[in-house]
Amino acid sequence: MALANKKVATYMDTLMKDERFREEFEKEYSKLLVSEKIAKLRKSAHLTQEALAQKIHSTKSAVSRYESAGYSGYSLPLLEKIAHACGAELEIKFVRGKEKAQAA
Repeated sequence: MALANKKVATYMDTLMKDERFREEFEKEYSKLLVSEKIAKLRKSAHLTQEALAQKIHSTKSAVSRYESAGYSGYSLPLLEKIAHACGAELEIKFVRGKEKAQAA
């Protein structure tokens, strides 16, 4: 059937056409991705929030904040400390909008 291949526009598709909405959405989504990556990295290193906090000379509540989607106070030194404490290296990548869409 030819209809099976046609994508149905969703409400989100409509919202994403608005440049201001899309920019705000992408900013919030980026924060969510960072927090999820920190939590995944910590768990893959078999560390509790408390153990990670000790390794980076911080508190369990601070690590909990870093893993929260609402947190936006990340700094490069903080992310490097977290990465190294979990046995990883921090890698930063800049991606243009078109490249980002192709990668998805």
